[in-house]
Amino acid sequence: MDKALKTNEQATVEVKPLKVKKRKAKSLEKQKSTFGWLFILPFLLGFFLIYLPMIVSSIQISFSTIAYEDIGQVLTWCDPLFTNYSNALLKEADFTKTLVECLGGMAFDIPAIIIFSLFMAILLNQDMKGRAAFRAIFFVPVIVSTGIIESIDLQNTLAQLGDTVSNLNGDGVEGAVNAGTEIINAIDVERFFGTMKIGSELATVVSGWANNVYSIVNRSGVQMLIFLAALQSISPSIYESCKVEGATGWETFWKITFPMISPMILVNLVYTIIDSFTTKSNVMMSFITNASNEANGKPLGTAMAWLYFLIVILILAICTAFASLFVFYQRREK
Repeated sequence: MDKALKTNEQATVEVKPLKVKKRKAKSLEKQKSTFGWLFILPFLLGFFLIYLPMIVSSIQISFSTIAYEDIGQVLTWCDPLFTNYSNALLKEADFTKTLVECLGGMAFDIPAIIIFSLFMAILLNQDMKGRAAFRAIFFVPVIVSTGIIESIDLQNTLAQLGDTVSNLNGDGVEGAVNAGTEIINAIDVERFFGTMKIGSELATVVSGWANNVYSIVNRSGVQMLIFLAALQSISPSIYESCKVEGATGWETFWKITFPMISPMILVNLVYTIIDSFTTKSNVMMSFITNASNEANGKPLGTAMAWLYFLIVILILAICTAFASLFVFYQRREK
């Protein structure tokens, strides 16, 4: 009897149900990562199949000279290798002069665009009637300045410049055709600040700022939208607690608003730098294009383009590193 019970117990112990392995569902982070790679897949394919060969070919041209023969263009390596780069920096005086002028202009335009877009975003974020209409009005210049309309605007600017040159009289005085294109000029600024003994250089800078208002407004639409999105992401309860504590609007801005939107300030800074240095109206871009279109000027123009690219990357790295010191990232509890 005992033996029979033992055998039954062993039989019951030995018989085990089969376990079906369940597939573990992907975590949310892995799903986001997968969809992220799928989202950028078209860009990666286009970059590696189209742009990367063009970049390699451009680098090769910048270190070479071009000879036109019956079989077509023949590239030969420069001897020494950095001849085109040294010629661009040392022998082409107009390149360095135009580059310095471009960098000087960007040093004033980029902060002005960031400050103006932030100021307008704060105003448009207020609770007022017609807020959506005002936002649309300020974003219209972004639409107007794209595509064929930008080309027409650029052609009009060149036509006005041609009229200015053609209407110079023998004394070097500009004619009346282009008399009203500037809001103010340096002479008006010197006359206005005459008692302060402001020099001609500073007066030229101030008049340049005033006459560049249209360009600043025209290039601030995207930054304005980014700032608006950042401002609307701030919880209203934070501002309510500030009012309860008796904080002023000035203190609320510097203690709450500015730190909370500081990541978007960094984003707008990077976007504005890239947009300003690569726009069609940039004098440096026009100079490089004209140098590349000259006879046998393609290697030299390509070397100028790569020098300009490296300078822009260096400026972008310096500005990003400096701005990152003041960026506040809110920590979220996991």
